[in-house]
Amino acid sequence: MSKVVVYKHPLIEHKMSIIRDKNTSTKNFRENVSEVSALLVYELTKDLETVEKVIETPLTKMVARELKNPVVLVPILRAGLGMVEGIQNLIPSAKVGHIGLYRDEETLKPVTYYAKFPNDILTGCVIVLDPMLATGGSASYAIQTLKDKGAKDIRYVGLVGCPEGVARLQKDHPDVPIYLAALDEGLNEKSYIVPGLGDCGDRLFGTK
Repeated sequence: MSKVVVYKHPLIEHKMSIIRDKNTSTKNFRENVSEVSALLVYELTKDLETVEKVIETPLTKMVARELKNPVVLVPILRAGLGMVEGIQNLIPSAKVGHIGLYRDEETLKPVTYYAKFPNDILTGCVIVLDPMLATGGSASYAIQTLKDKGAKDIRYVGLVGCPEGVARLQKDHPDVPIYLAALDEGLNEKSYIVPGLGDCGDRLFGTK
């Protein structure tokens, strides 16, 4: 079964209080989502493999270290887009793929309307970005799509999850670790996470 990491870091908790507050402006919401995403990815990449590289400082040559494999960010549209910028500021070399999903009204299953990934998903660390791990259906479908395309090292990153979504991902993808800023109580009758933070996409982009 995949591991679940919920970070209890003072900076993350402080910024999450801003994100959750219904009175937070679109600008501040977007900025804090970006910053929390960077903090989460900083932690989850600490086990990435590095290789030696000879460089020359202003004083002398030395053996330094650099990432062995590429990093690929895959936001689930549209809310996942709000997590990209902060992570790219931390890892400028990261490539970005995109996957867009909608729910079929009859079958209630996810359907792909857009999917494009760099070839680096075959060898790199692929980080799936989705702010809300609610039912887990969309995240699970996106991860399976990446596996079908040949991705091996896949990690899920979200702001807020709940037991239902975590259980779904662990069942469908026991090899994919889950990293969250918060784990909430559960889902309400509309499948919104409670206490949650509302509709992340609407709050990111100022829509209703």
